Amino acid sequence: MSPAPAPSQAPPQPDEQPAGAPPTRLKTVVLASLLGTTVEWYDFFLYSTAAGLVFNKLFFPTANGTVGTMLSFATFAVGFVARPVGGLLFGHIGDRIGRKRTLAFTMGLMGVSTALIGLLPTYQQVGLLAPALLLILRVAQGVALGGEWAGAVLLAVEYGPEGRKGRFGSYPQIGLALGLALGTGVFALLNDVLSDAAFLGYGWRIAFLVSLVLVGVGLTVRLKIDETPAFRAVRRLRELPRSAPLVELVREPAARRHVVLGMLARWGEGAAFNTWGVFAITYATGTLELDRTAVLLAVTAAALVMAVLIPVSGATVDRLGARRVYLVGMGAFAVSVFPAFWLFGTGGAWAFAVALLITLGVVHASFYGAQGTLFAALFRTPVRYTGMSFVYQMSGIFASGITPLIMTALLALGAGTPWLACGYLALTGLVSMVATARLRDSDLHVPTGRTRHLTPSPS
Repeated sequence: MSPAPAPSQAPPQPDEQPAGAPPTRLKTVVLASLLGTTVEWYDFFLYSTAAGLVFNKLFFPTANGTVGTMLSFATFAVGFVARPVGGLLFGHIGDRIGRKRTLAFTMGLMGVSTALIGLLPTYQQVGLLAPALLLILRVAQGVALGGEWAGAVLLAVEYGPEGRKGRFGSYPQIGLALGLALGTGVFALLNDVLSDAAFLGYGWRIAFLVSLVLVGVGLTVRLKIDETPAFRAVRRLRELPRSAPLVELVREPAARRHVVLGMLARWGEGAAFNTWGVFAITYATGTLELDRTAVLLAVTAAALVMAVLIPVSGATVDRLGARRVYLVGMGAFAVSVFPAFWLFGTGGAWAFAVALLITLGVVHASFYGAQGTLFAALFRTPVRYTGMSFVYQMSGIFASGITPLIMTALLALGAGTPWLACGYLALTGLVSMVATARLRDSDLHVPTGRTRHLTPSPS
């Protein structure tokens, strides 16, 4: 008798993960993902901090301070308009050639753009050429960040062990908090040790030039990692998109639905962060006339609290699911807006700091830690980079980029009172809650077996 044939082994699925990556490799992946987003967000939010404190004076000087601030915030918003371009460009590349090489390029582009901002001449030196060059470099920053976020999240989630994908998906989200803390912290330090004239003359430039050092460290770590197991499996099985990933997103009804609902779900998050992390600085130093260093330190402290609590949110996702965690957190944001601005209005730096610690440090962390895993679960591996980038970056135009402009305009319309602006923020939170609730369970299902990780079940 001939021996019985060995049982055939089922072919690996596109999202199949290895039984377990070595702990050392997982630590390097987490570090590469976290360092990348930290550097990218540091660079991006340096601009937002400088927009309200420096650029309105050096690049957009006008007799009306409000006009100068709004012009400065307009260039801030341009970065968000450029982010979808970067998302589509690098999403296409990331779904075609891989996550690793794409992320190395985005980090380099961001670092060079940020350093060049630190070398720009001012309006007084070269006239209109100064804001024009600033605008170009802001666009380059936006393009770079547009390709960074989704890739960094995928690097962590697609390597994440079974049952811990929520926690791993939260690690790159910490980069937002650390980047903001570094940006405001460096500005606070420079503002404290330098005179106003020295800070406006050269001090702010130091913060932008430091980016080159951070990028060098980040690239060194990022280039040590391998491509993600999910993408290697797709490439091995030759299941890369036959057409452009964006075209496949448009063709698939489920993907189209995920894109629309995902963009609406992100509205509240984008409006929240750019209120507490950007607009609040200008509001506190301008309208409330609080000490600039105290305000920057309050934002820095709140960002550090957020960095600590984001992994807690990720761990909660592994127990309760991304949709539920995100939905509850967004509801907490909607109801916290009015009390926060009431606390701001008491006029003290300590009251401002307490309000930020609650809204940015605690509430924002509660839903931001779930966001990466939530969006990653909406798309198949071959188009996941493009899908996540499109949702996050396209929504950034209305959810994030124009928030400081809207808040400044509503503050002026309300004759200095913040209640119209608060109503707008609460509305964005409610819209995001409805959109998140309409995501069906099948859209968010992450199977617990060895295969098909992060692929939505058929609707």
